[in-house]
Amino acid sequence: MYSMALYLYFGGIYVKRVLIIGGDKRLKIAKKQLERHGFYVDTLGLYPNDNGTVEGNDVILLPVPTTKDSQTVFCPLSDRRIYLCDIESQVKEQLILCCNYKFEGKNFIDYNTLDSFALLNAVPTAEGALALAINETDFTLWHSKALVIGYGRVGKIVADRLKALGADVTVSARKTRDFATLSALGFKYINTETLCDIYLDFDIIFNTVDATVLSKTALENCPADVIIDLSSKGGFDLNYAKALGIKAFKPGGIPGVVAPKTAGEILAKTVTELV
Repeated sequence: MYSMALYLYFGGIYVKRVLIIGGDKRLKIAKKQLERHGFYVDTLGLYPNDNGTVEGNDVILLPVPTTKDSQTVFCPLSDRRIYLCDIESQVKEQLILCCNYKFEGKNFIDYNTLDSFALLNAVPTAEGALALAINETDFTLWHSKALVIGYGRVGKIVADRLKALGADVTVSARKTRDFATLSALGFKYINTETLCDIYLDFDIIFNTVDATVLSKTALENCPADVIIDLSSKGGFDLNYAKALGIKAFKPGGIPGVVAPKTAGEILAKTVTELV
């Protein structure tokens, strides 16, 4: 139903012209994949001297994340500053595909809210987090005591991969439904709301929740060697954790760093399905 509505929106003409604005290696891979699927792809801010324009293109594809300062497009491969307000003023009926940003009053889709993208993108995120954990510890994940805070898209994949590696995994969640699922799958579980009140006897902690789930007191009483924050906004005071001697990390853009090829293919697949 959704795809048909989009098809009719553009007057029954299959969309084939895409403008990619900004982005990292993922977007370069996505460009190649889209071209293989028959799209004409232009770019702006992805290469040093590209000069694609909004006019004449049907779809505007923005990067992951679309912006880091709420003003300009994320363009790590170019020294160009592309302002979001300029894109808004130039876009008419084009479809904007963006990540964690809203173009009010425009025809846009935040693809990060779609399971078809976010669930697949959680895989390279989880694998990158495990790679970081392995590199930063002097013990194996096998038989280690691991806590995964949050049982959303990323939390589910992280917990699954840890269990496959033989870790003793506990997952924190809030919903009764999640507790039942975790129990059925053989995971230990605790209520996220109790994290600040209990002794966190874990070797390594992965946070995926966009809220303060670990207080300073909880960190002071935490014996974990490593805490990895995979949330967007942060779930604890990173600097305070480091001051306590904990190896605390908040790695950004993991898929684009550890698996740009896979991440780019996932993004291209999402665009193709939407269009």
